[in-house]
Amino acid sequence: MTTANRIVITTATAARTRALGRRIARLLRAGDVLLLQGPLGAGKTTFAQGIGAGLKVEGPVRSPTFVLMTRHGPAQAAAAAALPLYHADLYRLDEPEQVEELALEEQARDGVLLVEWPERGVEVLPASHLLIVLEPVEGAGRRLTFVAVGERYRHILDALRAAGLADRA
Repeated sequence: MTTANRIVITTATAARTRALGRRIARLLRAGDVLLLQGPLGAGKTTFAQGIGAGLKVEGPVRSPTFVLMTRHGPAQAAAAAALPLYHADLYRLDEPEQVEELALEEQARDGVLLVEWPERGVEVLPASHLLIVLEPVEGAGRRLTFVAVGERYRHILDALRAAGLADRA
């Protein structure tokens, strides 16, 4: 279902999921928050790798499960205005208080905050965000449902619609 604050995009391969992440990265600015939700193997880290590539960050983007959050700074060759990516993985946390103690929003203020497993503490994460629910589909495909919570994120969805990326209803 497509409404003003929701779109669905299906990708056929992991490479296409990464390419979608690269495209979305061009729409992001400092302070943006992306919440990635989906089961193990749904493609959250693959999508995060695309975001990292689009932001031109240094090094490979991997799921930071055992360190909770990794900062990926802009590569040396990137423009001075390039944004860092703060990639958090909350899978190992059990309580919202544990998430709150990480002070993710404060730490990531100068860049893009991307959170895997946000359901571990959604009540203490920023109220305004772009929720991206990833689901495996037939073959290597993924269905990504984007839900904009806040005006800033509705503009991102408008740009994706204008680019013709949303699935046909």
